[in-house]
Amino acid sequence: MQPEFWHKRWQSNQIGFHLPQVNPYLQRFWPQLGLEEGARVLVPLCGKSLDLLWLAQEGHEVLGIELSEKAIEDFFEEHQFDPDVSVQGPFKVYRAGSIELWCGDFFDVTAGDVADCAGLYDRAALIALPPAMREQYAAHLKRILSKDALGLLITLDYDQAQKDGPPFAVLDEEVQRLLGSVWSLKILEDQDVLEENGKFVEQGVTRLEERVYRVCTR
Repeated sequence: MQPEFWHKRWQSNQIGFHLPQVNPYLQRFWPQLGLEEGARVLVPLCGKSLDLLWLAQEGHEVLGIELSEKAIEDFFEEHQFDPDVSVQGPFKVYRAGSIELWCGDFFDVTAGDVADCAGLYDRAALIALPPAMREQYAAHLKRILSKDALGLLITLDYDQAQKDGPPFAVLDEEVQRLLGSVWSLKILEDQDVLEENGKFVEQGVTRLEERVYRVCTR
């Protein structure tokens, strides 16, 4: 899956993955992590998610990584923020208040870039990637992020033979294999959400589960 795929999705506004509200799992489970106010949170493949704003309102410094410059510009425009724009290495950096969005390839992020990130929030990164890229994503995340990081990971589980991704089905066995060597991954909720996702039903999907993990040190 090449960068051009995502650029085209954003340019043509094919962004069904973008939620028009804050993710309810984030609101429900994030406070349980006990992250201190002011802790920096890494949000890979963040798009223009309203979750970024919610995390900032909860008192966090937010570092989002996003390939699409349009997504980043839309985020700041829609919330009427006037960001400072600078360049840091291969990234174009947009910052307003406690929200910092880096435009570029997540695989270019270094351990130094996220050394002060105590939190991780992944709602749409792992499930956005096909199998080979999930392997690369997980390996890179383990290289750059502190083993003491706390966070939430949200995945989907369905019969991949019934529908092409993205979003892709990522089974619990794969999640544990990809990330379980570094972090403890506890399922906080496993919910059937098929009735709420008409597009999946239209494409013949017969089972759709949303799974929420707490990510913490082993």
